[in-house]
Amino acid sequence: MGNIIVLALLGAVFYYIFKSYNRYTDYSKEAFKNFSISHESLKRSELGLFVALVAKVAKADGRVDALEAQLIGIMFDDISAVFPHPEKTKQILKDIFNEEKDKSDDLEQIASTLAQVTKHDKAKQTQFMGFLIQLAFVDGEVSQGEDEALQSIAQALQFDPKSYHAIFEQFEKMMHNITPKANISDAYKLLGVKESDDMSVIKKAYRKLVREYHPDIIKSQGKSEAYMQEATEKTQEINQAYEMIKDTRK
Repeated sequence: MGNIIVLALLGAVFYYIFKSYNRYTDYSKEAFKNFSISHESLKRSELGLFVALVAKVAKADGRVDALEAQLIGIMFDDISAVFPHPEKTKQILKDIFNEEKDKSDDLEQIASTLAQVTKHDKAKQTQFMGFLIQLAFVDGEVSQGEDEALQSIAQALQFDPKSYHAIFEQFEKMMHNITPKANISDAYKLLGVKESDDMSVIKKAYRKLVREYHPDIIKSQGKSEAYMQEATEKTQEINQAYEMIKDTRK
């Protein structure tokens, strides 16, 4: 299925998060307005610890592929946007990711530290765990290495096994349910482009629509479940249309 699922899964995980956690006040510009941004301060924070775990899961199958990199890039955008200096923050997050992706002996330690930092906020742990599971699924299947990394993290977080499997199964079902559009003309219409347009024009239109409809964790504060579901479905349609057009031009 490849790229067809990447942004659909992104929408799905944020829909899942907001069903159980319909506020997002902890990570706001107000909350971080006095935060001293440095490599060490971010690395010790819960967001820095989470980015380190993202790196572990992304590299658990031996490489960080293009789909994972795309998802992680959007995550960096969302996180850095709430800090006083977004570009500086994004670069530090990237540095933390690159430092941690090739380390294999500190996963349990980092997960345990994150568990201590977030022990009074199970909803936040659910959010983190949901993203990590999503990341493992994004390339179409969960490898043995990814599964082992996820299990270790869940155990360190003392995450409820039933909740873990519920999130996992939700993504499995979505994987099976996603099907491409049957009509190429409809795909062009959905993106608002012409069949004669250059691929660069189509890619630009696609990215614009994705940013418009993708229900990220910051912009979706206070939105209803109906909105989240609609945004998730629209994101699926946009991504499917784009992939169909790409496939016909190979």
